[in-house]
Amino acid sequence: MILTNFFRPQGRVFLSALLVVTGCLVGCNKQGSADDGSNPTDTPTSGHVSISVDQTFAPILESQVDTFQKLYPDAHIKATYQPEDSVMLDLLNDKVKLAILSRDLNDKEKAELTKQTMVPRITKIGTDGLAIILHPSNPDSLLTLTQLRGIFSGKTNSWKQIGAQNKLGDVNVVFDANRSSTLRFVRDSLLRGQPLTKRVFAAKSNQEALAYVAAHPAAIGVVGINWVSDHDDPKVMSFLKTVRVAAITARPNPTKDDFIQPYQAYLAAYTPEQLRGNAALQRYPLRRDIYVINREARTGLGSGFASFIAGQKGQLIFYKSGLMPANMQARVVTTQKL
Repeated sequence: MILTNFFRPQGRVFLSALLVVTGCLVGCNKQGSADDGSNPTDTPTSGHVSISVDQTFAPILESQVDTFQKLYPDAHIKATYQPEDSVMLDLLNDKVKLAILSRDLNDKEKAELTKQTMVPRITKIGTDGLAIILHPSNPDSLLTLTQLRGIFSGKTNSWKQIGAQNKLGDVNVVFDANRSSTLRFVRDSLLRGQPLTKRVFAAKSNQEALAYVAAHPAAIGVVGINWVSDHDDPKVMSFLKTVRVAAITARPNPTKDDFIQPYQAYLAAYTPEQLRGNAALQRYPLRRDIYVINREARTGLGSGFASFIAGQKGQLIFYKSGLMPANMQARVVTTQKL
């Protein structure tokens, strides 16, 4: 009797309504399970996305994420801050849609993404560098690249080899973490294949590396510039009360005026002509670029956040933090004593 009623006019109306409700429930269930990636519902300014960030850039990216989410309340970005190797693994394994790193993809990584039929979008978003951190009591805060190579390779084991009057004893080197981008940069760009000193250890974070140097007068630490560059950040000002940022030069036979700290203007990509035209102008020798690598196959929240970082508001955040934005010019003002 029930089956017969479905084929009566009233039954057909009831059946149609039942099918509509059932279809709606199925559709709603699919939308609600967007996190499985099968039917993503995020837009450039709403939804959920996971990103992985080189922990060296935690202060600047925390500001970017916080600002973006305040501008777009429906956007929810889950940012994980890790050593460089872990960030890249997350990207290659499709655990995240965006990675923020201090390097481009290498050939092996490009080949892996090609296997996945994935063409990543890579955008330079700024320039950072390595800050060399010393204890405030260390009298030798002016260091050449040659001296740094000696310290990081182990050829220079005592501070007395840097300054004859320095009584701090043996040098202890501390990095932010194992497998970090700062450690890779020193090995690849500074030591150029030389083995790293045995008098080295890795802290668990940039904060711990700074704290170690603050507590050990003979230590020398390496952290990202953005941990000590934003003078409007109370945390940065707290760090700077306990450590000293060394001034570095790559120039041979330098004078005292040749040593520079990692100020914003020295992070700019000056041309050789500009450098030749201004004897006082030079590039900070431990600078490196920052990239966002986007593997989204569609224009979702990851793409929206990447565009924000590379756009005007995101670039202003880089500028305020003391780093060099990718899409802004540095203004250098030189003064002369009268």
